[in-house]
Amino acid sequence: IDEWIPPGTRFPLEMAHDADVGSNSLVTYQLTSNPSFSLAMKETSDGSKPELVLETALDREKQSSFELVLTAVDGGDPARSGTVQVRINVTDANDNPPVFAHDRYRISLREDAPPGSAVLNLSASDADAGTNARITYGFEKMPSKALQKFVVDAESGTITLQEALDFEDTRAFSLAVEARDGGGLVAHCKVEVEVLDVNDNAPEITILSLSSPVPEDAPTGTVVALLKVRDRDSGEKGQVSCELAGEGPLSIVASSGGSYKVVTASALDREQASEHRVTVVARDRGRPALSSSTELVLEVSDVNDNAPVFEEAAQAEYTVRVPENVPVGSVLVTVTATDADEGQNGHVKYS
Repeated sequence: IDEWIPPGTRFPLEMAHDADVGSNSLVTYQLTSNPSFSLAMKETSDGSKPELVLETALDREKQSSFELVLTAVDGGDPARSGTVQVRINVTDANDNPPVFAHDRYRISLREDAPPGSAVLNLSASDADAGTNARITYGFEKMPSKALQKFVVDAESGTITLQEALDFEDTRAFSLAVEARDGGGLVAHCKVEVEVLDVNDNAPEITILSLSSPVPEDAPTGTVVALLKVRDRDSGEKGQVSCELAGEGPLSIVASSGGSYKVVTASALDREQASEHRVTVVARDRGRPALSSSTELVLEVSDVNDNAPVFEEAAQAEYTVRVPENVPVGSVLVTVTATDADEGQNGHVKYS
C-alpha cells in the first residue's frame, strides 16, 4: 500500500471456503485488532467477501510494515476456523524533503589557501527511501565572483576552493547551497566564508610632491618631500613605519593618515654636495615583515654665499716693478680670482 493512499480506501482479501454445507459452512471473519485497519464485508453474487479498510493515514517513515491475521470461523458446533497471515508493506512516497544539520554554516579560510582546498563537507539527510532519498547538491543563483571561487560536488556535497582568494579584494562570501532529492524536493542552507588576511602585501610608497632643487640657504626643517605610505593588509600587518637609509642632511617625520614629510635636518651647502640621494624604506609589522623602498634625489641650488677669492689670497697686495719706459698697453701683471658659486653667482669681473 502506498503511504499516500487516503483513509477509507478498501483492499479485497481472499475468501475462505468450507466444504461443509448448511449452517456448518456459514463463515464469519475476524481481523487482528489494529488502529490503522479494519475489516468490512462486501456482498457479491458469490457471497460476502472480506475487505481490508484503511482507517488512518500511513507514514512509512514511522512504520513500514504491518502483520495482521485474518480468521474465518464457520457456523458449526463446535465451530471450526482457519487463518491466513496478512502482511502489509507500506511503499514510500516522496513526502520528506532533504534536511541539513544547520541552516547556516560559518567557515574561516586564509587568503593563501591553495586552490583545491576543501572548504566544508555538507551533508543532508532524507527520511524517504530509494530514489526519493538520493540527494544531489548544487549552488543556487549567486554572484559570478562566488561561483568562480567555489565549486560543490553534486554527489558528496563537498565545497572546494577552485580559485585563489584575495582578502584585499573580497573579505567574505555567502554561498547558497541546495540539496535536492530524487523526487524533486529541495532543502537550502547558507555557507558564510570569512577570508582571513595574511601578510601578502608590501607597503606602497607614493611621492606626493618633491621640492627639488632646494636652495642651499633653506633653513633647517624645510619640507622637501611629501610621501603617502599605504599597506593593503589589515591589523598589525597593515601598520607601517618609515625610515631613511643613506647619508644626507635629511630626516623623515610621520604626519597624519599615513603621510610622511621629508625635511632638512641640517644646513645645506651646495659647494660641498650639490645632490643628496636617500632611500625611503617602509616596513610593516607582519611576521615576517614586508618592506619596500624608493629613492629620493634632492638637488641643491646655488645661492651667492661665496665671495671671489684671489689665488694669491695669502697676501693682501701685489708688488710689481715696472720700468719707467714701459710702453703704454704693456701687461704689468695678471691676477686670477675664483668663486665657488655657480652660474652668474660664480662669474667674476675685475675692476
